[in-house]
Amino acid sequence: MSDDDELVPVATGAPDGQTPYRAGFACLVGRPNAGKSTLTNALVGDKVAITSSKPQTTRHTIRGIVTRPDGQIVLVDTPGLHKPRTLLGRRLNDLVRETLLGVDVIGFCLPADQKVGPGDSFIAAELAELVQAKRVPVVAIVTKTDAVDRDRLVEQLIAVDRLGDWAGIVPCSARRGDQVEVVRDLLVEHLPASPGPLYPQDVLTDEPTETMIAELVREAALEGVRDELPHSIAVVVDEIVPRPGRAEDDQLLDVRVNVFVERDSQKAIIIGRGGSRLREVGSTARAGIEKVLGSRVFLDLHVKVAKDWQGDPKQLQRLGF
Repeated sequence: MSDDDELVPVATGAPDGQTPYRAGFACLVGRPNAGKSTLTNALVGDKVAITSSKPQTTRHTIRGIVTRPDGQIVLVDTPGLHKPRTLLGRRLNDLVRETLLGVDVIGFCLPADQKVGPGDSFIAAELAELVQAKRVPVVAIVTKTDAVDRDRLVEQLIAVDRLGDWAGIVPCSARRGDQVEVVRDLLVEHLPASPGPLYPQDVLTDEPTETMIAELVREAALEGVRDELPHSIAVVVDEIVPRPGRAEDDQLLDVRVNVFVERDSQKAIIIGRGGSRLREVGSTARAGIEKVLGSRVFLDLHVKVAKDWQGDPKQLQRLGF
Protein backbone atom coordinates (compact mmCIF):
# COMPACT_ATOMS: atom_id res chain seq x y z
CA MET A 1 0.00 0.00 0.00
CA SER A 2 1.47 3.39 -0.93
CA ASP A 3 1.56 6.45 1.31
CA ASP A 4 -0.93 8.12 -1.03
CA ASP A 5 -3.54 5.39 -0.65
CA GLU A 6 -6.58 6.58 1.23
CA LEU A 7 -8.07 4.24 3.82
CA VAL A 8 -11.81 4.59 4.16
CA PRO A 9 -13.27 3.58 7.53
CA VAL A 10 -16.28 1.33 7.76
CA ALA A 11 -17.95 3.22 10.57
CA THR A 12 -21.04 5.00 11.81
CA GLY A 13 -21.81 8.51 10.67
CA ALA A 14 -19.50 11.41 11.47
CA PRO A 15 -20.19 13.35 14.66
CA ASP A 16 -22.64 16.22 14.29
CA GLY A 17 -20.72 19.49 14.33
CA GLN A 18 -23.36 20.96 16.64
CA THR A 19 -23.01 18.33 19.36
CA PRO A 20 -21.93 19.49 22.83
CA TYR A 21 -18.48 19.12 24.31
CA ARG A 22 -17.81 15.47 25.15
CA ALA A 23 -15.44 13.96 27.71
CA GLY A 24 -15.01 10.51 29.17
CA PHE A 25 -13.00 7.31 29.39
CA ALA A 26 -12.03 5.01 26.54
CA CYS A 27 -10.32 1.64 26.89
CA LEU A 28 -8.20 -0.12 24.27
CA VAL A 29 -8.31 -3.91 24.49
CA GLY A 30 -7.01 -6.74 22.36
CA ARG A 31 -4.81 -9.78 22.49
CA PRO A 32 -1.15 -9.28 23.37
CA ASN A 33 0.92 -7.35 20.82
CA ALA A 34 -2.13 -6.02 18.95
CA GLY A 35 -0.70 -2.49 18.89
CA LYS A 36 -2.67 -1.01 21.80
CA SER A 37 0.22 0.85 23.45
CA THR A 38 1.54 2.19 20.14
CA LEU A 39 -1.95 3.46 19.29
CA THR A 40 -2.28 5.06 22.73
CA ASN A 41 0.95 6.98 22.18
CA ALA A 42 -0.14 8.03 18.67
CA LEU A 43 -3.54 9.24 19.87
CA VAL A 44 -1.99 11.25 22.70
CA GLY A 45 0.86 12.52 20.53
CA ASP A 46 3.54 11.60 23.06
CA LYS A 47 4.93 8.52 24.76
CA VAL A 48 2.81 7.51 27.76
CA ALA A 49 2.73 3.72 27.33
CA ILE A 50 5.44 1.09 27.04
CA THR A 51 5.86 -0.45 23.61
CA SER A 52 7.89 -3.51 22.66
CA SER A 53 8.13 -6.20 20.02
CA LYS A 54 7.51 -8.67 22.85
CA PRO A 55 3.86 -9.56 23.59
CA GLN A 56 2.17 -8.85 26.92
CA THR A 57 4.43 -5.97 27.94
CA THR A 58 1.82 -3.69 29.52
CA ARG A 59 1.38 -4.38 33.23
CA HIS A 60 -0.55 -1.33 34.45
CA THR A 61 -3.50 0.66 33.14
CA ILE A 62 -1.96 3.82 31.69
CA ARG A 63 -4.11 6.87 31.18
CA GLY A 64 -3.20 8.94 28.15
CA ILE A 65 -5.20 12.13 27.80
CA VAL A 66 -6.28 13.51 24.42
CA THR A 67 -7.68 17.05 24.56
CA ARG A 68 -9.39 18.64 21.55
CA PRO A 69 -11.65 21.69 21.10
CA ASP A 70 -14.70 19.43 20.92
CA GLY A 71 -13.84 16.90 23.64
CA GLN A 72 -11.38 15.05 25.83
CA ILE A 73 -10.60 11.32 25.70
CA VAL A 74 -9.03 9.73 28.77
CA LEU A 75 -7.41 6.63 27.29
CA VAL A 76 -6.91 3.62 29.51
CA ASP A 77 -4.38 1.15 28.11
CA THR A 78 -4.60 -2.38 29.53
CA PRO A 79 -2.66 -5.63 29.43
CA GLY A 80 -3.69 -7.91 26.58
CA LEU A 81 -6.55 -10.25 27.38
CA HIS A 82 -5.29 -13.82 27.14
CA LYS A 83 -5.80 -17.30 28.52
CA PRO A 84 -3.66 -17.07 31.67
CA ARG A 85 -1.06 -19.62 32.74
CA THR A 86 0.13 -17.94 35.96
CA LEU A 87 -1.33 -16.07 38.93
CA LEU A 88 0.06 -12.89 37.39
CA GLY A 89 -1.79 -13.66 34.14
CA ARG A 90 -5.07 -14.15 36.00
CA ARG A 91 -4.59 -10.87 37.84
CA LEU A 92 -3.85 -9.02 34.60
CA ASN A 93 -7.08 -10.38 33.06
CA ASP A 94 -9.02 -9.31 36.15
CA LEU A 95 -7.51 -5.84 35.77
CA VAL A 96 -8.81 -5.64 32.19
CA ARG A 97 -12.31 -6.74 33.17
CA GLU A 98 -12.49 -4.22 36.03
CA THR A 99 -11.36 -1.47 33.70
CA LEU A 100 -13.98 -2.31 31.06
CA LEU A 101 -16.80 -1.84 33.56
CA GLY A 102 -15.82 1.78 34.21
CA VAL A 103 -15.39 3.24 30.70
CA ASP A 104 -17.68 4.97 28.20
CA VAL A 105 -16.37 3.38 24.98
CA ILE A 106 -14.11 0.44 24.15
CA GLY A 107 -11.68 0.15 21.26
CA PHE A 108 -11.04 -3.48 20.30
CA CYS A 109 -7.66 -3.63 18.52
CA LEU A 110 -7.07 -6.35 15.93
CA PRO A 111 -3.81 -6.32 13.92
CA ALA A 112 -4.18 -6.31 10.15
CA ASP A 113 -1.15 -8.55 9.66
CA GLN A 114 -2.58 -11.45 11.66
CA LYS A 115 -5.73 -13.38 10.77
CA VAL A 116 -8.64 -13.28 13.18
CA GLY A 117 -8.09 -16.28 15.42
CA PRO A 118 -9.20 -18.01 18.63
CA GLY A 119 -7.65 -15.25 20.76
CA ASP A 120 -9.73 -12.59 19.05
CA SER A 121 -12.87 -14.71 19.32
CA PHE A 122 -12.14 -15.20 23.03
CA ILE A 123 -11.94 -11.43 23.56
CA ALA A 124 -15.02 -10.75 21.43
CA ALA A 125 -17.00 -13.16 23.59
CA GLU A 126 -15.63 -11.54 26.77
CA LEU A 127 -16.63 -8.10 25.49
CA ALA A 128 -20.12 -9.23 24.59
CA GLU A 129 -20.60 -10.64 28.07
CA LEU A 130 -18.99 -7.78 30.00
CA VAL A 131 -20.62 -4.83 28.28
CA GLN A 132 -24.09 -6.21 27.60
CA ALA A 133 -25.56 -4.94 30.86
CA LYS A 134 -23.98 -1.46 30.56
CA ARG A 135 -24.49 -1.13 26.79
CA VAL A 136 -20.97 0.22 26.32
CA PRO A 137 -20.26 0.76 22.60
CA VAL A 138 -17.33 -1.18 21.14
CA VAL A 139 -15.38 0.19 18.18
CA ALA A 140 -13.27 -2.33 16.24
CA ILE A 141 -9.87 -0.86 15.32
CA VAL A 142 -7.83 -2.73 12.71
CA THR A 143 -4.24 -1.77 13.57
CA LYS A 144 -0.90 -2.08 11.73
CA THR A 145 -2.39 -1.42 8.29
CA ASP A 146 1.06 -0.33 7.08
CA ALA A 147 2.15 -3.99 7.32
CA VAL A 148 -0.30 -5.35 4.69
CA ASP A 149 -1.46 -4.62 1.15
CA ARG A 150 -4.96 -3.42 0.30
CA ASP A 151 -6.37 -6.86 -0.58
CA ARG A 152 -5.24 -8.29 2.76
CA LEU A 153 -6.71 -5.29 4.57
CA VAL A 154 -10.08 -5.75 2.88
CA GLU A 155 -10.08 -9.44 3.91
CA GLN A 156 -9.34 -8.46 7.50
CA LEU A 157 -12.06 -5.81 7.60
CA ILE A 158 -14.61 -8.38 6.40
CA ALA A 159 -13.43 -10.91 9.00
CA VAL A 160 -13.63 -8.33 11.78
CA ASP A 161 -17.12 -7.28 10.69
CA ARG A 162 -18.27 -10.90 10.99
CA LEU A 163 -16.72 -11.26 14.45
CA GLY A 164 -19.21 -9.08 16.33
CA ASP A 165 -21.72 -6.25 16.42
CA TRP A 166 -19.53 -3.14 16.46
CA ALA A 167 -20.38 0.53 16.87
CA GLY A 168 -17.89 1.17 14.08
CA ILE A 169 -14.87 -0.31 12.31
CA VAL A 170 -11.82 1.74 11.41
CA PRO A 171 -8.43 0.71 9.96
CA CYS A 172 -5.35 2.66 11.02
CA SER A 173 -1.57 2.66 11.27
CA ALA A 174 -0.36 4.21 14.51
CA ARG A 175 3.26 3.89 13.38
CA ARG A 176 2.65 5.85 10.18
CA GLY A 177 -0.17 8.05 11.47
CA ASP A 178 -2.76 6.83 8.96
CA GLN A 179 -6.32 7.50 10.17
CA VAL A 180 -5.33 8.11 13.78
CA GLU A 181 -7.50 11.23 13.70
CA VAL A 182 -10.43 9.13 12.46
CA VAL A 183 -10.00 6.87 15.51
CA ARG A 184 -10.05 9.97 17.74
CA ASP A 185 -13.23 11.22 16.05
CA LEU A 186 -15.01 7.91 16.49
CA LEU A 187 -14.05 7.59 20.16
CA VAL A 188 -15.14 11.17 20.94
CA GLU A 189 -18.47 10.54 19.21
CA HIS A 190 -19.33 7.87 21.79
CA LEU A 191 -18.35 9.86 24.90
CA PRO A 192 -20.99 11.50 27.10
CA ALA A 193 -21.69 15.24 27.02
CA SER A 194 -19.63 17.18 29.55
CA PRO A 195 -19.49 20.81 30.74
CA GLY A 196 -15.74 20.73 30.10
CA PRO A 197 -12.58 18.61 30.18
CA LEU A 198 -11.96 16.16 33.01
CA TYR A 199 -8.24 17.00 33.19
CA PRO A 200 -6.29 20.24 32.58
CA GLN A 201 -5.63 20.73 28.87
CA ASP A 202 -1.82 20.50 29.19
CA VAL A 203 -1.86 17.12 31.00
CA LEU A 204 -0.96 14.05 28.91
CA THR A 205 -1.19 11.35 31.61
CA ASP A 206 -2.04 10.96 35.29
CA GLU A 207 0.31 8.01 35.71
CA PRO A 208 2.57 8.37 38.80
CA THR A 209 6.15 9.37 38.00
CA GLU A 210 7.56 6.24 39.64
CA THR A 211 5.39 4.00 37.46
CA MET A 212 6.45 5.80 34.28
CA ILE A 213 10.12 5.44 35.24
CA ALA A 214 9.68 1.74 36.03
CA GLU A 215 7.99 1.17 32.66
CA LEU A 216 10.79 2.96 30.80
CA VAL A 217 13.37 0.72 32.47
CA ARG A 218 11.34 -2.41 31.76
CA GLU A 219 10.87 -1.40 28.11
CA ALA A 220 14.64 -0.98 27.70
CA ALA A 221 15.28 -4.31 29.43
CA LEU A 222 12.83 -6.13 27.14
CA GLU A 223 14.58 -5.32 23.89
CA GLY A 224 16.94 -7.94 22.50
CA VAL A 225 16.33 -10.65 25.09
CA ARG A 226 14.98 -14.19 24.86
CA ASP A 227 11.27 -14.74 24.29
CA GLU A 228 10.56 -16.18 27.74
CA LEU A 229 12.11 -13.30 29.66
CA PRO A 230 9.56 -10.45 29.22
CA HIS A 231 6.98 -12.01 31.53
CA SER A 232 9.65 -12.56 34.20
CA ILE A 233 10.77 -8.93 34.54
CA ALA A 234 9.37 -6.60 37.21
CA VAL A 235 10.78 -3.15 37.97
CA VAL A 236 10.47 -1.18 41.22
CA VAL A 237 11.72 2.38 41.74
CA ASP A 238 13.47 2.50 45.12
CA GLU A 239 14.00 6.27 45.42
CA ILE A 240 14.43 9.53 43.52
CA VAL A 241 16.63 12.00 45.43
CA PRO A 242 18.58 15.14 44.49
CA ARG A 243 22.37 14.75 44.58
CA PRO A 244 23.54 16.80 47.60
CA GLY A 245 26.01 19.65 47.25
CA ARG A 246 25.14 20.51 43.63
CA ALA A 247 24.90 24.09 42.38
CA GLU A 248 21.43 25.44 41.60
CA ASP A 249 22.15 25.47 37.86
CA ASP A 250 23.73 21.99 37.88
CA GLN A 251 21.17 19.77 39.58
CA LEU A 252 21.37 15.98 39.35
CA LEU A 253 18.81 13.41 40.48
CA ASP A 254 19.86 9.99 41.76
CA VAL A 255 17.28 7.44 40.60
CA ARG A 256 17.71 4.00 42.18
CA VAL A 257 15.82 1.18 40.51
CA ASN A 258 15.60 -2.58 41.18
CA VAL A 259 14.95 -4.99 38.31
CA PHE A 260 13.53 -8.32 39.49
CA VAL A 261 13.73 -11.61 37.59
CA GLU A 262 12.79 -15.15 38.59
CA ARG A 263 16.06 -17.06 38.11
CA ASP A 264 19.81 -16.55 38.28
CA SER A 265 20.11 -17.40 34.58
CA GLN A 266 17.73 -14.53 33.77
CA LYS A 267 19.78 -12.19 35.93
CA ALA A 268 22.84 -13.07 33.86
CA ILE A 269 20.94 -12.23 30.65
CA ILE A 270 19.91 -8.80 31.91
CA ILE A 271 23.41 -7.93 33.18
CA GLY A 272 25.26 -9.29 30.15
CA ARG A 273 28.91 -10.05 29.82
CA GLY A 274 30.89 -7.70 32.03
CA GLY A 275 27.73 -5.67 32.69
CA SER A 276 27.48 -4.57 29.04
CA ARG A 277 23.78 -5.37 28.67
CA LEU A 278 22.81 -3.56 31.89
CA ARG A 279 24.77 -0.47 30.83
CA GLU A 280 22.86 -0.46 27.54
CA VAL A 281 19.53 -0.75 29.38
CA GLY A 282 20.51 2.13 31.67
CA SER A 283 21.61 4.37 28.82
CA THR A 284 18.40 3.77 26.87
CA ALA A 285 16.09 4.25 29.88
CA ARG A 286 17.91 7.30 31.21
CA ALA A 287 17.03 9.44 28.17
CA GLY A 288 13.31 8.86 28.71
CA ILE A 289 13.57 9.31 32.48
CA GLU A 290 15.32 12.67 32.09
CA LYS A 291 12.45 13.81 29.87
CA VAL A 292 9.89 12.71 32.47
CA LEU A 293 11.73 14.35 35.39
CA GLY A 294 12.99 17.41 33.51
CA SER A 295 16.45 17.02 34.99
CA ARG A 296 19.77 15.27 34.49
CA VAL A 297 19.70 11.82 36.06
CA PHE A 298 22.16 9.30 37.46
CA LEU A 299 20.39 5.96 37.03
CA ASP A 300 21.49 3.30 39.52
CA LEU A 301 20.20 -0.10 38.35
CA HIS A 302 20.34 -3.32 40.38
CA VAL A 303 19.18 -6.73 39.18
CA LYS A 304 17.77 -9.07 41.83
CA VAL A 305 16.25 -12.56 41.84
CA ALA A 306 12.74 -13.03 43.27
CA LYS A 307 12.27 -16.75 42.67
CA ASP A 308 9.06 -17.63 40.77
CA TRP A 309 7.46 -14.30 41.71
CA GLN A 310 4.71 -14.58 39.08
CA GLY A 311 3.06 -17.39 41.06
CA ASP A 312 3.69 -16.09 44.60
CA PRO A 313 0.88 -13.87 46.03
CA LYS A 314 3.17 -12.24 48.60
CA GLN A 315 5.84 -11.37 46.06
CA LEU A 316 3.23 -10.14 43.55
CA GLN A 317 1.94 -7.73 46.19
CA ARG A 318 5.45 -6.56 47.04
CA LEU A 319 6.15 -5.89 43.38
CA GLY A 320 2.95 -3.90 42.92
CA PHE A 321 0.55 -6.42 41.36
